[in-house]
Amino acid sequence: MNPANIDEWFPIEQQRKYVSQVKGRVGITRRRAECFVKLWAYLFLKQQQELGKQLQLPLTELSLPEDFVACTHREAHELFYSQQERGSDRAAGMMIDKLVALGLIEKEFDGNTTCIRIKYLSPNLYNSENTQKSIDFVPDNFNPRTDAIPVASFLAQNYNWMNKKTTAVPQRIARILRGWAAQYPTSMRVLRCCETQDPVGFYVVYPTAKESEEKFFLPPSRSLHLSAATETDPIKMATPGDKDCTSVFIRSFQLDLSHQQHHLLCQLLKDVQKTLIQMQADFPNLCDMYTLAIHPTSENLATIVGFRKTSPDPQLSLYWMYLALDKFLALDIEQAVSFDFRF
Repeated sequence: MNPANIDEWFPIEQQRKYVSQVKGRVGITRRRAECFVKLWAYLFLKQQQELGKQLQLPLTELSLPEDFVACTHREAHELFYSQQERGSDRAAGMMIDKLVALGLIEKEFDGNTTCIRIKYLSPNLYNSENTQKSIDFVPDNFNPRTDAIPVASFLAQNYNWMNKKTTAVPQRIARILRGWAAQYPTSMRVLRCCETQDPVGFYVVYPTAKESEEKFFLPPSRSLHLSAATETDPIKMATPGDKDCTSVFIRSFQLDLSHQQHHLLCQLLKDVQKTLIQMQADFPNLCDMYTLAIHPTSENLATIVGFRKTSPDPQLSLYWMYLALDKFLALDIEQAVSFDFRF
């Protein structure tokens, strides 16, 4: 099989249907989505040929290949760059690594060549939204003993996808999360899979001490912590009963890449509302909400639920975003977050 012929076996118009379902999620540009779909189609066709199965070409839809399929960087180069002057085997390898970091594929080395498994199936294909709903997920308290490492792992992936230099290390993030949980566990929640008990979503609504409120009006890069290498937390947590605490910082809100589904998003946002109502008993004067959008998609979500940009950063594309607490608590989540929202 010549991977340069992938557009003949799986036509561009069919590829576009899959690309439109994949692109727009955290870190997934159109170019990355196009490379992923070509790789998916090629691995599926290659495996079918190796198994001696006859397929009617050109294909109109894809199925997931079973397990890992061998794919060299030379093959990937032909897939990704055969119609372009630019590109190299090394560039193809870097693209594969990026798709791994985004949670779309897995790779391993069998001693001779790289083998790849398609890990991600777009949730809107094959009506898998209904399939996902058959699995129960429930909001639950963050358990620092069992949840810190898995949550830290998908948070680090979220922070590091765009960085060549890894600065968000899961072990460090887990240590920070356990420290917050020791101070005020009410503010930390997960979305838990009932079948496996694994956390697939996580958020922190961080009550902010009065002396740290000025941070929300300064360059936001000075307040990065989970995604930075600084050991000192730039924002101090308020103590329950503090009547001077008026601000809550949505410090993290994330669904694992493989569970970024509309109904799970709404379920987690509704739980945020319940948690904030519970927190008002400990902090009776809470009235302001702030968040910091690390990615354009999280910024879009914040905008949808009512947050507005306030203080920009002069050096990075970061903004503080603000929303009155009462407005968020009055929000109809299902109505605000339309079904066609893309992560």
